Amino acid sequence: MVRDLRICCVGDSFVAGVGDTRCLGWVGRLGVSAHAAGYAPTLYNLGVRGQTSTDIQIRWLGECERRLPAGSDARVVLSFGVNDTSWDGGGPRVDPEVSQEALTRMLAHAADRDWRVLMVAPPPVDDVAHNERTADLDERFAEICARAAVPYVRVHRALRESALWMREVAEGDGAHPGARGYDLLAELIAPHWREWLSAE
Repeated sequence: MVRDLRICCVGDSFVAGVGDTRCLGWVGRLGVSAHAAGYAPTLYNLGVRGQTSTDIQIRWLGECERRLPAGSDARVVLSFGVNDTSWDGGGPRVDPEVSQEALTRMLAHAADRDWRVLMVAPPPVDDVAHNERTADLDERFAEICARAAVPYVRVHRALRESALWMREVAEGDGAHPGARGYDLLAELIAPHWREWLSAE
């Protein structure tokens, strides 16, 4: 009997796959790879463009509870942070400490419901100062996930060092890559995704 595997992928425009001409994003690509590996997940893309950690914290629990019923193999993928660190009115849209608090609460709520979580780091954009702020948040998120025993996929630095990613972002809207960039992001996440899926 095939297990009732349900996965909510919650986050921002990168989760939604903005800029991808194939309309898959990294979430869709990993969903395809899951089916190829013999899994049959019900995959929900809950990415919303422009949202910060505090925006996501408000909506995520209700959205996931509707989609992750008791008795299912219920899982959540989280990814956000780039909008938190964007500059707005003399400072980041969300203070790093507030972003940390939002993630900490989300992981605690997931643990209370026995939802297995995977967290993907925020990727870089075509702005050096913005990326420095995001890199700091990346470190903070990694520490929180380590304390909560939640796997955290470190993609930020690898993508900053990728000529392909940075070129596609620069040629696009300054934030989002095209299809090849999402191919690369999915490839970076894939080993962690496979290990996470295999855990019973």
